[in-house]
Amino acid sequence: MDIDEDTDWWLGSPTPLEMCKQHALMLENEYQEQSLQLRKARQDIQGLIRMHADVLNDKAKTELKLRKALAVIADLNSKLSELGGQINSLLVVKNQRDIVLHQNQELLRQIRMGQTTISN
Repeated sequence: MDIDEDTDWWLGSPTPLEMCKQHALMLENEYQEQSLQLRKARQDIQGLIRMHADVLNDKAKTELKLRKALAVIADLNSKLSELGGQINSLLVVKNQRDIVLHQNQELLRQIRMGQTTISN
């Protein structure tokens, strides 16, 4: 803020006091702007903190639902395995029935043809 002392008297030239006031006013405006930006940043941070808490809460709920779904799936897999065993047993019985049926039909055919007699 050096001012040439020879130019102090020129019209329109600010005095050192006026320059100091202008500089103080600019600093005050900059401070107010920075304060507004800081306040906005703090509000944004608080919003992000709330969003993060909500996301963590949703994550916990979703993980609980996933654990329940996995338990249901495990139960259904167990039942499926059990039913698969029952089906296999029934298929064995069906095959045995088919063999006996086929043998009975063959015996009936032989009896009708007079080739075999029934013996005890």
